[in-house]
Amino acid sequence: MSAPRQKPDLIAKLRDVPHVPGVYIMRDRLGTVIYVGKARDLRKRLANYFTPARSKLADRKTRALIASIWDFDLHQVRNDTEALVLEGRLIKEFRPRYNVSFRDDKRYFMVRVHFGDAIPRLSTTRLKKDDGARYFGPFPHGLALRTTLNWLNKKFGLRVCRPLKPGEADYKHCSNDIIKNCSAPCILRITLEDYKKRVEQACEFLDGKSKDLVTALEGEMQHAAARLDFEKAAELRDMIEDFKKTLIPSRTFERGARSRVVRTIDPMADVQELKELLHLDKAPLVMECFDIANIGTAHCVASMVRFKNGVPDNSNYRRYRIKAVSGQNDFISMAEVIRRRFSRILLMGRKAAGTDADFSQESPLEAMRRLENNEGFVEEGDSTDSESAARQQPFIRLPDLVIVDGGKGQLGMAVAELQKLGLHELPIIGLAKENEEVYRPGESHPVIIPHERGALKLLQRIRDEAHRWANGYHQLLLGRRVAESILDDCPGISKTRKAALLKAFGSVARLRKATPEQIAEVPGISKTLAQQVVDFLASR
Repeated sequence: MSAPRQKPDLIAKLRDVPHVPGVYIMRDRLGTVIYVGKARDLRKRLANYFTPARSKLADRKTRALIASIWDFDLHQVRNDTEALVLEGRLIKEFRPRYNVSFRDDKRYFMVRVHFGDAIPRLSTTRLKKDDGARYFGPFPHGLALRTTLNWLNKKFGLRVCRPLKPGEADYKHCSNDIIKNCSAPCILRITLEDYKKRVEQACEFLDGKSKDLVTALEGEMQHAAARLDFEKAAELRDMIEDFKKTLIPSRTFERGARSRVVRTIDPMADVQELKELLHLDKAPLVMECFDIANIGTAHCVASMVRFKNGVPDNSNYRRYRIKAVSGQNDFISMAEVIRRRFSRILLMGRKAAGTDADFSQESPLEAMRRLENNEGFVEEGDSTDSESAARQQPFIRLPDLVIVDGGKGQLGMAVAELQKLGLHELPIIGLAKENEEVYRPGESHPVIIPHERGALKLLQRIRDEAHRWANGYHQLLLGRRVAESILDDCPGISKTRKAALLKAFGSVARLRKATPEQIAEVPGISKTLAQQVVDFLASR
């Protein structure tokens, strides 16, 4: 094993931090991101963590975070709004344990307008698509954005109705034209050319090119204050503040060659580095990672997540309920999920080939690789053309690398199942959590990848994603179990009768106190069945 890394002098590193807005990333001794934060002044904010007198005043959670910090990284941005956008982007990417906000899949609002629509309109969306529309944002301040859009729609008389091409019927149920909030292009109250010019003016405002409107509002606010109309002045003041929040320039921080983001990872570079470190014959462009989750003995579940080109392929995630074992046994559970996943892949491969003869003349791995290179076959979910999909045979591509979450035990069970299926040469590794050691079949000593290398960070990302996916499924099943009633196991009690009993008594606890005669008064419950319910509850 390699010697442990020396901890950097964080106090000395702090002296070089500039007084600028930005985002900071805290890492533990294994290089794992444990916290992402933003600051208007990076130097002042980080001083709160590493100045002993200040850190002692922190709460318990912050003190635990400080004790875990081994190193930190910085990303400088232009303003506080960009810092907020980048912070959310990085939290979604790394899912640090000490962060609570931004861990869901929600994104900031953007404004979308498509001039290809019959009558364009401004709308909000959280996802930018390659659909030919113009997008503005992201806008971190949702309420400020809504205020801005409401004002723009009224100012320029833009339509807010949802139909793509509103007509006479829609106009009859709309009052925006009557109250002078819409120019009514649907009934040609204004020509489409003039209407689209108004939309262009609104877009220029969102682009920050029409600051004269804000200047005019400021003059109107001062005039209202001079007239002692303080209520109107306050309303205009709040509106101007919302406009300024909306129009402050910010970057999208998306991946891609044309992006202006401060790049935190290079997925394909990590993939190539992993190929070299593991001495693989080809780059692992497709990887599948398996994880087992069994909290308690109620349910045991497994997850499979797939990465393509170093990034998540969410549409090909899978989750399993383990059937072969009750209770906790990660080894048998791993064997079951590997067997189920790859036996299905081979079955679909045989169906796609149309005969078992081809598979009998070559190894299953060779046959599946041949299907990948055959233009007559397409992987599930890859074909977007319905006609070509009908002509091509669907199959599931074997991954270039299989990853199991665990050490030698889980890896051994997975390898045994792959060998039974004839997939002896399919690359597979085990990733142990404690020291992030990589185990390979037939080798007693693990591969130690330095924690600062992108290859290990890629393995950590796919492992953490598999862990999240498995735990999410486990929590879903636990929630369903909680929602179930003990009456579900009572003989003779259907869903309808269960609902009637719970409606009559309110809860199982009250039902336990009831006599057979009281239970028999419920419609659909006979005296014999009532006695069975009493006996059943007494036995539980």
